Amino acid sequence: MASKCPKCDKTVYFAEKVSSLGKDWHKFCLKCERCNKTLNPGGHAEHHGTPYCHKPCYAALFGPKGVNIGGGRFLQEQKKAPRGPVKAASFSSFSGGPNICPRCNKTVYFAEKVSSLGKNWHRPCLRCERCSKTLSAGSHAEHDGQPYCHKPCYAVLFGPKGVNTGGVGSYIYNEPEAEAQP
Repeated sequence: MASKCPKCDKTVYFAEKVSSLGKDWHKFCLKCERCNKTLNPGGHAEHHGTPYCHKPCYAALFGPKGVNIGGGRFLQEQKKAPRGPVKAASFSSFSGGPNICPRCNKTVYFAEKVSSLGKNWHRPCLRCERCSKTLSAGSHAEHDGQPYCHKPCYAVLFGPKGVNTGGVGSYIYNEPEAEAQP
C-alpha cells in the first residue's frame, strides 16, 4: 500500500520515497519549512513533526535567544528564576527536553545522535526490529514506529504474501491445527 506524502498529499511510490520523521516523502518534498532547502532524510531538525535545516533556520526559530545567538534576535525581557544545578547531558541544545534513545532509553548526546523516525537514536541502537541489522538513517522501512530493513524483513512481515511476492519467493502455509491428544 502506497502512503501519502505529508507535504503534497499525493501518493508516494516505493521507487521515489525517502523516509524521515516516521513518514514517507517524495525526495523533493522533504524541504525546510522556513527556507525551502531540500533536506536529506535523518540529516535535519524537526519541530512538531515539521522538518527544518539545522542552521540557520531551526536555530533561529527555536534555539536560544540573545545577543549574537539564535539568528541575531535579542532578549526583550530576562526573567530570573531560581534553579538548581543542571547536568550538561540532561537537555537537548535546541528543544529543551532530554534526548532519550527509544531502543535503550539512555541519553543521546549530540555527537553520537542519529535522527530517524522523528526520534534520536544511538548509532548502534538504530537496527532492524526483526534481524537486528544496523540501519542507516532514512534508508529503512518503518512499521508502528519501529525500524525494519527493506529486504527481507519488512517485505516478509508486511509485504504481499504468495508465490514469488514479498521479495522472498515463498508459499503461504496455514498453521496445522493442533490435534487433540487423549
